[in-house]
Amino acid sequence: MTPAAGRMDHVSEDGIRLLVDTFYTKVRADSELGPIFERAIKDNWPHHLEKMYAFWSSVMLTSGRYKGNPVIKHMALPGMQPELFTRWLALFDETCRELCDDAIRDAYKEKAERIAESLKLALFYRPDRPWPPQASSAS
Repeated sequence: MTPAAGRMDHVSEDGIRLLVDTFYTKVRADSELGPIFERAIKDNWPHHLEKMYAFWSSVMLTSGRYKGNPVIKHMALPGMQPELFTRWLALFDETCRELCDDAIRDAYKEKAERIAESLKLALFYRPDRPWPPQASSAS
């Protein structure tokens, strides 16, 4: 962190932990995302946070610490909708704005947007089935 601004000016494991902890505090309090995460994670938040530290370490520091398949995990979540990624990105960017200088925020934002888009495509893109599903019209 830079002493004057109190914002992260580089990516580090400690900074990732702070960002993840702050972000998921917001997620848990969010009226849209909170219930979905609570149903999925229940009382296993310490394990989830450890996974997220490893995930972001792998993404931002190329540490290779994350071992998992986010697509499979998200496929199993009831209530997942494409528009929830917009809310996720907004909270993530808000957190980055609070904690990071502009260059670091931009680096996180770029990665987060790619991750969200990849997950949306993996979860919802079906060329043979339009989204949202169309109600069959009785003529």
